[in-house]
Amino acid sequence: MSQFAKPDIKNFVVWDYVVFAALLVVSAGIGVFFAITERKKKTSSEFLVGGRQMTCGPVALSLTASFMSAITVLGTPSEVVRFGAHYLFFIISYTFVIIFSAELFIPVFYRSGITSTYEYLEMRFNRAVRYAATIMYIVQTILYTGVVVYAPALALNQVTGFDLWGSVFATGIVCTFYCTLGGLKAVVWTDAFQMVVMIVGFLSVLIEGTIQNGGPSKIWETAMNGSRVDIANFDVDPLRRHTFWTIAVGGTFTWLGIYGVNQSTVQRCISCKTEKHAKLALYLNLLGLWIILVCAVFTGLIMYAHFVSCDPWTAGFITAPDQMMPYFVMNIFEKMPGLPGLFVACAFSGTLSTVAASINALATVTFEDIVKNFFKNISDRKSTWISKGLCVLFGILCTVMAVVASFMGGVVQAALSIHGMCGGPMLGLFTLGIIFPWTNWKGALGGLMIGFTMSFWVGIGGFIFPAPVSKTIPLLLRTDGCLLANMTVNATETISTTIASVLATTPPPARSLLADNWYSLSYLYYSAVGCLACIISGLLISFVTGHEHGKNIKPLLIRPVCNLFCFWSDKYKTKCWCGVEHDREEEDFDLKDNPESDVKMTVTEKSSQNGYDNNSCKKLPPGYNEEEKSYTNVNEEKISYM
Repeated sequence: MSQFAKPDIKNFVVWDYVVFAALLVVSAGIGVFFAITERKKKTSSEFLVGGRQMTCGPVALSLTASFMSAITVLGTPSEVVRFGAHYLFFIISYTFVIIFSAELFIPVFYRSGITSTYEYLEMRFNRAVRYAATIMYIVQTILYTGVVVYAPALALNQVTGFDLWGSVFATGIVCTFYCTLGGLKAVVWTDAFQMVVMIVGFLSVLIEGTIQNGGPSKIWETAMNGSRVDIANFDVDPLRRHTFWTIAVGGTFTWLGIYGVNQSTVQRCISCKTEKHAKLALYLNLLGLWIILVCAVFTGLIMYAHFVSCDPWTAGFITAPDQMMPYFVMNIFEKMPGLPGLFVACAFSGTLSTVAASINALATVTFEDIVKNFFKNISDRKSTWISKGLCVLFGILCTVMAVVASFMGGVVQAALSIHGMCGGPMLGLFTLGIIFPWTNWKGALGGLMIGFTMSFWVGIGGFIFPAPVSKTIPLLLRTDGCLLANMTVNATETISTTIASVLATTPPPARSLLADNWYSLSYLYYSAVGCLACIISGLLISFVTGHEHGKNIKPLLIRPVCNLFCFWSDKYKTKCWCGVEHDREEEDFDLKDNPESDVKMTVTEKSSQNGYDNNSCKKLPPGYNEEEKSYTNVNEEKISYM
């Protein structure tokens, strides 16, 4: 096979810039449109949750686009090339995550009438727990958003020759500006548009890549010969990076922390006009997750077939594995101007919307959960300036975090590690509140701190002391078909055989028992560690300090899973609720599904006393005034109730 040297970077042509700019203009135009049309609606409900009148379709597309943007487009295909198609097991994880989110968490959040997820924690426990969770969310989102900013900048650097750090700072500036435009409606509809663009971009790569590499059967044969589709790895060793169990179990914990209790997800679900729409949005979103995942995995298989004899990363043609996808796109679309611009726009503009939403959410959570609780009676003018100042502040912090992200390895692992370390304890905290009625505030706060400590201990330890090479060695990566940047290799020499020979002849460096076991845990288990540590320690602390009494808990705030196993006995069912007055909660919400029920009149007569609207059976906000059709919130502000 003939060898070839490192090629020059292929830059954008005019049509690439035209396509790229057009998509960004449309995305920004959606935001400007809603910013103008919604300018007269100044209530927090309109801005934060779209007046709770969103439908399931755009919300579903928005949810998919938010968490499956540049991270998936750039990272997953390169992971498949290096480690195989194990990512297909995430189909199992996503399924469990959506079921738990739709049936366990979202009903509680939706019925409780909250705007910020952390309002639930104050209603269930106290304000101290709410503050602690809010601070953790801020840390998590800054870390994650930094990675999201870095990913598209990396793509631009590879395919256009733009300066990497110039792209990072430009992205941060644009996102900071964009987040000040229209509220949740703008974010949702922009994300919906980006989801469509993302699918179109993936399909164009899949079709052209398949044609250029001999068709589906040839690609599949090449992938099988290279062990890329040999994914039946059921090794239970938790130190293995990717196996069926690490992805199915660890992935479920990781993504449940994202979908089940994350403010960005919950905020969009509760913006739906009914609980049914909220659940349907999640299930439609599951279909979107499957489609994007399958597209990303099969793109990785096509990339492997294209570079089967000359892996560009190990050959030194690119400097990071996550540059492989844009490098591949520029190769197959070399004679098709405009399509590389479409691909980069998919990664960049979708991320732009996601990052802007994150910055806006950070500013909103900080203002609503912290600023307004410390500074009472802030005028509308001051509130506006403080919110804008927070947007600028978090835009700067997220941009700085993007610089740190460049040292965190692959963008997929970095993003999921962050979600695992921060999302796991948060998942454990909300699980304590929703599933275990006897958890008190001391157990919740103590469990959160212990879960946070455990997950960051293993996560940071794994970063400082990486797992042994034998646990993370990539599959065969050949370079015999190309001339390496720094040396020439024989046709039979590969990067994997080189690593194997080094391992065979060089004794491994001395490592502590902690580094070989605890710090070598698969990054997908970080969330499980934090979640389980939070739940176990929280329950123990609650029992030691005196567990919570059910009569002090509103039935809308809990949803004990053990209740499912006591359906045959009212006695045991009552025990599962631990004294919570669950019968009233069930009667009230049965009316939603059975509006003509015989019990409608009797329950309606007392519904307003129990905190429900007589007509819709929707939970009324605390402080509701029947005559004025308004309510007073926790900050003593009178708000119109529609």
